[in-house]
Amino acid sequence: MADLPIKIIECPRDAMQGIDAFIPTEEKVQYLNQLLKVGYDTLDAGSFVSAKVIPQMRDTREVFDLLDMATTTTKILAIAANTRGAEDACRHPAVTYVGFPLSISETFQQRNTNKSIAQALDTVSEIQGLCVSSGRTLVTYLSMAFGNPYKDPYSVDIIGKFIDILVTLEIKIVSLADTIGMASPEQIKQMFTQVSRDFPDLEVGVHLHSQPTLARQKVAAAAEAGCRRFDGALKGFGGCPMANDALVGNMATETIVEYLNERGMNHGLNLSAMAKAEHIASRVFIR
Repeated sequence: MADLPIKIIECPRDAMQGIDAFIPTEEKVQYLNQLLKVGYDTLDAGSFVSAKVIPQMRDTREVFDLLDMATTTTKILAIAANTRGAEDACRHPAVTYVGFPLSISETFQQRNTNKSIAQALDTVSEIQGLCVSSGRTLVTYLSMAFGNPYKDPYSVDIIGKFIDILVTLEIKIVSLADTIGMASPEQIKQMFTQVSRDFPDLEVGVHLHSQPTLARQKVAAAAEAGCRRFDGALKGFGGCPMANDALVGNMATETIVEYLNERGMNHGLNLSAMAKAEHIASRVFIR
């Protein structure tokens, strides 16, 4: 596990989606094109979802048309909440990965995608078929993977049962999402250790939200457990607008990078390009 390359997935889509004021398309394109120069493994850059539900993402197709993909090795991920959105994502030439938010919380699945868990699993199967036939890869985000505030059933065994289903569908990448930032470092370490041990052929990542005071400890817990796939957002902007009234920010990419630098773990990022992206982020997100 220690020899696996570090993959950092930058998530501007997650950072943007909860902002009420519409970010002009040209500003999104400028920001994303700068992020493409940094060297991230993947850019979670937009979503093909209902404009009524997530108005900020209504221009995703137009934004993707204007991305400068010619000189970057970074791959594009687009979120889809239903099969129609996945069809749109799979048709766009810039998209390599399609992400689907599957929750172990019935309450949150309804809030996030207007589906029951059973319906969502059917959608996962349909999207997986679309991805296979179009040469894309499905990334399944397991929302509320560290607990939820809705008093829905939760346990490590439930997580394992969900992942069993995903593995049966031949899904290769799962990201454990701490959707509202409630996971402790100890819980992150325990969960990642067990999942990676039980599913050794699965690429497992973490999508953590955190208050700044615990952020570094959470990154360290995942890394020490062997995690080599980290989602983050510059400056910790964002959070899921469908989760809770009070958003907990995304894991700041800077925190991930600082930890990796301290440990001598090679992330391969262009830090000068990242600093320029941070400067643009201050204009994009502080409105």
